[in-house]
Amino acid sequence: MPPGLRKFALTAHITFSVGWIGAVVGFLALVIAAMTREDAQTLRAVWIAMELTGWFAIVPLALASLLTGLVMSLGTRWGLFRHYWVLVSFTLTILATLVLLSNMQTVSFFAGLAAETNSADVDELRSGLWGELLHAGAGLLVLIVVQVLNVYKPRGLTPYGWRKQHEQRTASPSEDAAING
Repeated sequence: MPPGLRKFALTAHITFSVGWIGAVVGFLALVIAAMTREDAQTLRAVWIAMELTGWFAIVPLALASLLTGLVMSLGTRWGLFRHYWVLVSFTLTILATLVLLSNMQTVSFFAGLAAETNSADVDELRSGLWGELLHAGAGLLVLIVVQVLNVYKPRGLTPYGWRKQHEQRTASPSEDAAING
């Protein structure tokens, strides 16, 4: 990947990844606000806001982060299968995205309840908040682990990475000239 394109892709990936973390923090703030308020109107409003935040901020940022991470891994020297940290980071991102998409069904269910319920059904709306606190908290932890892996890039080549590295070291000068020429 040419340096200009690599910098653009890296900037996009960092922006989407950090945005995903920030959107999850905002989602957590909504969950905590709902858990600490007693009035039904706030509880209903928070469920609706959580659904909107999830579908219009968190999900698009997660998908964009996943896509740009794939582009970065395939378009740079790190590769997708050469280093364990890239493989673990990508796997965790896929898992986090799948759990997010699955959990958004629950959020949408409770947001629908919140939109049509009367103040007597507040207990049912409150019952889902602990699950959201767990999902968002665990999701934030996973995203921070991925971020740390991407910043520190711990050593460790996969068997595929070792093989590729060995192939590059043992390539003859004439092959190097043909490849680079």
